[in-house]
Amino acid sequence: MDVEGDQQTKSEGGIRRRVCSCTKDDFLPEESFKSWGNYANALMQTPTRLIDRILTRSEDEEELEAKSRSQNEMKKSLTWWDLIWFGMGAVIGAGMFVLTGLEANQEAGPAVVLSYAVSGISALLSVFCYTEFAVEIPVAGGSFAYLRVELGDFVAFIAAGNILLEYVIAGAAVARTWTSYFATLLNLNSDKFLIKVDSLAEGYSELDPIAVGVCIIICIIASLSTKGSSRLNYIATIVHIFVIFFIIVCGLIKSDPKNYTPFAPFGARGIFKASAVLFFAYVGFDAVSTMAEETKNPGRDIPIGLIGSMVITTFLYCLLAITLCLMQPYQKIDALAPFSVAFKAVGLNWAQYIVAAGALKGMTSVLLVGAVGQARYLTHISRTHMMPPWFSQVNATTGTPVNATAIMSCATAIIALFTKLDILSNLLSISTLFIFMLVALALLVRRYYIRGETTTANRNKLIVFLLIIVASSIATATYWGLSKHGWIGYCVTLPIWLLATIGLWYFVPHARNPKLWGVPLVPWLPSASIAINIFLLGSIDRASFMRFGVWSGFLLVYYLFFGLHASYDTAKEFERGRGWKNIEEGNGVDSKDVPSATM
Repeated sequence: MDVEGDQQTKSEGGIRRRVCSCTKDDFLPEESFKSWGNYANALMQTPTRLIDRILTRSEDEEELEAKSRSQNEMKKSLTWWDLIWFGMGAVIGAGMFVLTGLEANQEAGPAVVLSYAVSGISALLSVFCYTEFAVEIPVAGGSFAYLRVELGDFVAFIAAGNILLEYVIAGAAVARTWTSYFATLLNLNSDKFLIKVDSLAEGYSELDPIAVGVCIIICIIASLSTKGSSRLNYIATIVHIFVIFFIIVCGLIKSDPKNYTPFAPFGARGIFKASAVLFFAYVGFDAVSTMAEETKNPGRDIPIGLIGSMVITTFLYCLLAITLCLMQPYQKIDALAPFSVAFKAVGLNWAQYIVAAGALKGMTSVLLVGAVGQARYLTHISRTHMMPPWFSQVNATTGTPVNATAIMSCATAIIALFTKLDILSNLLSISTLFIFMLVALALLVRRYYIRGETTTANRNKLIVFLLIIVASSIATATYWGLSKHGWIGYCVTLPIWLLATIGLWYFVPHARNPKLWGVPLVPWLPSASIAINIFLLGSIDRASFMRFGVWSGFLLVYYLFFGLHASYDTAKEFERGRGWKNIEEGNGVDSKDVPSATM
């Protein structure tokens, strides 16, 4: 039955689709939520359904079919050129202008260039894995879609929830930093535009209305057009790259090689500890993989766009780190505004304005690409009904997921309004490293296992070798965190990792080869990605792991009470071959076609 007041149109196939609606069926259309009795019965079946969702893996075709649940298709308007600029725009931002000075001053010294190189290698290995998945499964879901296909619904949902949190927090941190640099550009104190409210708790009492305004503007731009967002990002990133080259050239002219001594005052531990923090400077490239659905030629454009942007970004980061440490002794590098203060120290006071303008351009690009990427993550999660399908609707006029863009931008703006930068910065990196590790693991599963074709013996060997690779990597990271000067543990854990990778390469045959583009040197590159990401996790503080656990616990509660039952009903409907027509129209599932919800 049609809901009164809904505006509907006829598609070419005769399917009636709402133009604009916001009813209960748009949020909870599944059979489990048709009545309180149905919901109670669904809750009683939670253990059975949870086991089903943990053990069940999606198919490539199902992820591609999921696009039909957004009512309208996203426009295919992007090329490899757009993706390269999106990639650089997503990555080169606040991390470079803030974290470089902090880590050079407190953790790594001039060897911060090695910290950037280590983080860059880890990110590049992850880029290889993301690229193969994005080419093979060109949908907006990014890592959520990839993990759902290879590791199942449950792992995919927990992972996607953490990556969405990472996007929101990173966006809020960048928005507040945008305000500080804007004040600097006007020759004001960096906290000039913050409003102090004494009645609020410490750390949440300095309101930043400008950050909220920036988030709103970015939301509007991201909602209007992906191609328009690409053009704006293209212009902003060009200006940003010009400023980066200005910093490198003028900085090297004023360099002093004596400042590079001592090179690594904090030793190897300081280099790797800085690498774990500086990984934030690379967060954002995965947002580009969510644009695969809008790419004209995924098999060509995605590899060039993703890998090209990451190589260029890593090279520029290392040059900037070298320049900064040659301009000033690491002890004198300012932790908050390193490049501006460095230019003042060498007598180029006017350069601080160019640096501030470049920082604003870079952070604008980061916010824009982040808004585009996080909305597409939420869109694809909603297509599976783990989140309400209302968020997956694509606007017919703009060809963009307006609902998802708006809700994610609102969350970013609210956190940016209240929360101080130091609190936000402490929440970053851990979930991203966790996601990247899972994607590398999923790639190995994809290459070596096909349900119904891989023999039981080969499947069991694959499981054993993967467990040993992960366990040895965890052991290495744990030993690194607990032992300050020991080395014997590495003589045990690293050979075990090596032997497990050799065993996977020699004893388990490939079950699948990529159709268009594939990661080279499998299983070595994905296995190395797993090891490096877990190793960097071992350098992150305990508080971050506690926050990671709290958020994951919240996700688990939501999943058990809502997401599990909605996605279970939806998946069973797909398996029966009826497609998604009823559900995506908001009509739910006809009870006569669904097994009784009673035990």
